[in-house]
Amino acid sequence: MLNIDLNKLTVDPQQKKLPDKVIICKKCVMTNQRPRIEFDDAGVCSACRYAEKKKDAEKGIDWDARKKEFEELLNRHRRNDGYYDVIVPCSGGKDSSMIAHKLKYEYGMHPLCVTFSPPIYTEIGWRNLRMFIDNGFDHILVTPNGKINRALTKAGFVFLGDHNEIFDHGQMGAPFQISVKYNVPLVMYGENGEAEYGGTSVNNEKPGMPWQDFEKIYYSTGLDDFISMTKEAGFFMSEKVDGDVFQTYRLPQMDELKKVGVEMHWFAYYHQWTPQENYYYAVKNTGFMANPMGRTEGTYSKYAQLDDLTDSFLYYMMFIKYGFGRTTSDAAHEVRDGHINRDEAIALVRRYDGEFPARYFKEFLEYVDLTEEEFWMVVDRFRMPHIWQKTNEKWKLTYEVK
Repeated sequence: MLNIDLNKLTVDPQQKKLPDKVIICKKCVMTNQRPRIEFDDAGVCSACRYAEKKKDAEKGIDWDARKKEFEELLNRHRRNDGYYDVIVPCSGGKDSSMIAHKLKYEYGMHPLCVTFSPPIYTEIGWRNLRMFIDNGFDHILVTPNGKINRALTKAGFVFLGDHNEIFDHGQMGAPFQISVKYNVPLVMYGENGEAEYGGTSVNNEKPGMPWQDFEKIYYSTGLDDFISMTKEAGFFMSEKVDGDVFQTYRLPQMDELKKVGVEMHWFAYYHQWTPQENYYYAVKNTGFMANPMGRTEGTYSKYAQLDDLTDSFLYYMMFIKYGFGRTTSDAAHEVRDGHINRDEAIALVRRYDGEFPARYFKEFLEYVDLTEEEFWMVVDRFRMPHIWQKTNEKWKLTYEVK
């Protein structure tokens, strides 16, 4: 239940930086309301320009040179005694499964895979993770204190319109904690989301995220500030939160990272990144299975981000906060990959984007301890006036993708 006055709260800090005029990319269907995305004078988004660069054989990325860089990186870290030589953050999904499998069986590395547990596992998500492990991988599952995680998840939803804010902290922190603890310096993530989906291009030519950029790109707010907000709201209830019981969500101290020599790299910096191809690879090599229930609510695909039962509410709130949802994100990438054309993407967006995730609504409300009325009060607080208008008691976008 909520015991706070929502009228006294502000929106997500990222929303305050949104352009007042909505622009749709001329090549895909992404909008300029995506945080940090860049548009050029031709009306094309930074993700499309990056996709062009990936495919340009003459003026674009030299993939042969990148592969050589990759092999040199692995050779620098490869061990001959069988001990772990690379950490792979791994949910059991198509992308991380592909990365871990290629590192082990194509490049001869010894990966240790690390998962930070989502709030509530789906059956297919748990099945895929177990199948991945059973296909030959050592694995560590990091699961936070359930009461504390629920309180922080609720706070993320109420204060930021993003219940996954604390999951993001844990998902980024846990692999590096394991890296330091096990003395395995190399940490291999998947893709640079800012480059692939749209965001700042400042790190497009870098093999990994610089430490100083973690806070401002990966998180909406600092962890200590977020914990303080949750405490002040009384969300922790009877759970004792003295001392640093939040360590599981933190990055190691900088001196610890430097002592071990931790390096964070994106696999996609060195290899062409195509989500659909990652799916086919994972099905063939790690036993990955698409959603047996069919497409995911809010989009048309059935093989992405299957592990978390609450995940669809992240994308629904993205639609509320920024005016575009999971379908826009999926379709825009598939246009860039050449799998569909822009007209097909527009049709998909109009059909599925913003679909309410009713399937697990009851479970989500129970997890964040909110009534249905409170849920909608929170949702409506994040509607920006240049994106939404209310007519006859119904909310409607102020623009149409075309």
